[in-house]
Amino acid sequence: MGSSGGNGRKLVADRRNAPTRKTGAPQKTTSARQPKSAPKRKEGNILVRFIRGTIGLVWRLIWGVTWRLGATVGMLLLLATSYFYMTMPPLSELLDARARGSVTMLDKDGNVFAWRGETFGGIITAQTVSPHLKNAIIATEDRRFYWHLGVSPRGIAGAIRSNMQSGRGAFSGAGGSTITQQVAKLLCLGVRFDPTKWDSEAAYEADCRRGTVWRKIQELPYAFALEARFSKDEILTIYMNRAFLGAGSRGFEAAAQRYFGRSAADVGPSEAAMLAGLLVAPSLYAPTRNLRRAQDRANVVIGLMQQEGYLTEYEVAEARSFPATLSANAEAPRGIHFADWLMQSGPAFLTRTTTEDVIMRTTFDPRLQAATEAAVTEVFANRVREGSEAEVAVVVMSADGAVRAMVGGRSAQVGGFNRATQAMRQTGSSFKPFLFAAALENGFEPFDIVEDAPLTINTPGSGPWSPRNYDNQFHGFVTLTEALARSLNTPAVRISEAMGRARVREVANQFGLHSDLAEGPALALGASEANLLEMTAAYAGILNGGSAVRPYGISELRLLEDPAPLFGASTGIGDRVISERSAQVLTWMMTRVVAEGTGQRARLNGWEVAAKTGTTQAARDAWFIGFTADYVAGVWMGYDDNSPLSGVTGGGLPAEIWRETMIRVHEGLTPRPLPMIQPEQPVFEPPQSFVPPQATGGQSGGATPLEDAIRGVLGAIFGGN
Repeated sequence: MGSSGGNGRKLVADRRNAPTRKTGAPQKTTSARQPKSAPKRKEGNILVRFIRGTIGLVWRLIWGVTWRLGATVGMLLLLATSYFYMTMPPLSELLDARARGSVTMLDKDGNVFAWRGETFGGIITAQTVSPHLKNAIIATEDRRFYWHLGVSPRGIAGAIRSNMQSGRGAFSGAGGSTITQQVAKLLCLGVRFDPTKWDSEAAYEADCRRGTVWRKIQELPYAFALEARFSKDEILTIYMNRAFLGAGSRGFEAAAQRYFGRSAADVGPSEAAMLAGLLVAPSLYAPTRNLRRAQDRANVVIGLMQQEGYLTEYEVAEARSFPATLSANAEAPRGIHFADWLMQSGPAFLTRTTTEDVIMRTTFDPRLQAATEAAVTEVFANRVREGSEAEVAVVVMSADGAVRAMVGGRSAQVGGFNRATQAMRQTGSSFKPFLFAAALENGFEPFDIVEDAPLTINTPGSGPWSPRNYDNQFHGFVTLTEALARSLNTPAVRISEAMGRARVREVANQFGLHSDLAEGPALALGASEANLLEMTAAYAGILNGGSAVRPYGISELRLLEDPAPLFGASTGIGDRVISERSAQVLTWMMTRVVAEGTGQRARLNGWEVAAKTGTTQAARDAWFIGFTADYVAGVWMGYDDNSPLSGVTGGGLPAEIWRETMIRVHEGLTPRPLPMIQPEQPVFEPPQSFVPPQATGGQSGGATPLEDAIRGVLGAIFGGN
């Protein structure tokens, strides 16, 4: 057995197959082999795992559908935006796309006094408009206008929340639309007006303004296309030119001119605030409808402008201390009935159905209109019983037919009933001057004698008819001048029957009374109908020397962009009807009506006046028409339902209205004599009588044998027609 030896070292086996270690090489260590790890244990029970798996599956489905749907919607939105972008017309074609034009009326001095249709006023841009107006619009409608891409999700969400809190539908009421979206709506998403599809332009615009969900969806790509196609200032320019701002104003330029009489480039903070305040509800906040309400709304806008830093403290204080007010023309509109008459009587293609902007220069005189309105107001306030529903119409014109003023009723409303031009009423004794005009033209003289006595005329198919005077008395033998001055009826009928009714109708027609005139003997007493404008123009024919007159109100008519007039008129005088001498003698006879007859209430100190009163059966109509050397004026009074007036005749209230009107009309004028001839009164006897009963088919009654004998002798001598 061997031993360990003396050195005591431990004996070990030789490592025969071990690899040689290289100097500096890392030594590979050999680790013991680890046993295979056991499978990882799943956490939670089977129910939890099922729920988690289900949620994951649903999420993957939702995500898959969402991104695909989003991609589809985005693609459709891109395509729609591209389509609108490519089909959108240039800016110039989007500023004024009204289907109808407008009519702007100027008075005799060239100042605007009325508008009809939707006035445009002219193109303005974001660069040319007043900075105050531009800032007011942005502060009121879309304060983030210059920062968004056409749509404001925050604004839409806020509007939906506000609508639902107010109990409305999500898209009913506030819309949260940006200015760009409002422009999309104003442009009707590019759909043009088609008269075969919509009954009117109003119906077309109402359809464009619908606040449905589908409409809101359609607005999005159109708004994006607008933002891509135009700059922000160009979009704002479209908005400022197309917005409706009440009182027939389309665009801020028209509104500024309509309400303030100045351009939109010149308005200050208070006026700009009032204009911007109209955008939310033009009809409600129109200052012509309720100035105080418009000022309150403007005050809110001023606050919004201050919040956005558009106004200094001083400007805010000044704007609130001096709120915007209306111009004189806007505050007290004149000539509403006059303007309505022109719209109805002018050529339709340049008035009622015009597609152009028309400038109409007229014969209208605002001073005379104010005088006429003041006279009517004064008489009804102080001389008519309170609560009376009687109506009135007044026309003032020059001798050549130029209409200067018109009142068509006690209240004026655009498009309302115009009693001066539309009311056809019996004329009563105001018709008699045309009967006497025919008589003078046929050889009668002012001092010829005619009998005022009972008269009965048998009319085939109507039976006997007996005219009576207003006072139910007869006055015997009177001159023609007395018969006219006292408005006696039986003498008028005798004269008419002596000449022949056809001749009376002929003269009346030539003077401008074109309605169907009565066929029977009542023709002489004004049983026919006419309107006040026709009657006043016929009297103007007497003043101008016996020539027919066509009443006119348009002196020049042209298109807005064309300085050359399309047509015009400088006089309404037409063909001669009676001789100048007959007209001047008749004028003198009519002065007797005012000097000593039924029209004495119409006397004017210092002025010669020729006139005639008229009262129809049962006092359903009362007339007074007369003239001085300068103007002709006609007054009618009555009820719209044709009921009788109470205690009113033509020589009463109508004469007083005429007098009050003419006093004001002639202020500042120097009295001029009437163009008349005072005939010499004959001195020889016996007086002439022109009306033998046997020649007219009538018969006298109640006369003595001596009177019958006198009439017989006179009839034998002068009875030839």
